[in-house]
Amino acid sequence: MPYRRILEALLARIAGARTALLLDTQGEVVVGAGQLDERQRLIGAYQGITLGMVSRAAQRVGAGEVRALVSRHSGGAVVLTTLRDGYYLVVSLGPNAVTALAVRHAEEARQALNREI
Repeated sequence: MPYRRILEALLARIAGARTALLLDTQGEVVVGAGQLDERQRLIGAYQGITLGMVSRAAQRVGAGEVRALVSRHSGGAVVLTTLRDGYYLVVSLGPNAVTALAVRHAEEARQALNREI
């Protein structure tokens, strides 16, 4: 499956990345790479809820389409990028990962995934 190869390549390019998940519009994991435990799946689903809230807020104020969100927490960060047809990509990072680098590589993976969807 090309999706898994894209996610594995993404993780390999980001030191300190834990998980990369491709999720559908319902927050269900389509495919993942890295640490695929229940905690990571829950993070992905909750990011989808956050994406919905932020997208609606952006629409209300005329801010345009949301393409990426970055959330930082004490244990690291989460990078979310939107994909075609309501899919989205979530990359979970450890505390030592470079978030800006992860955002750049997530955008590259976003483009590759959109070509495959």
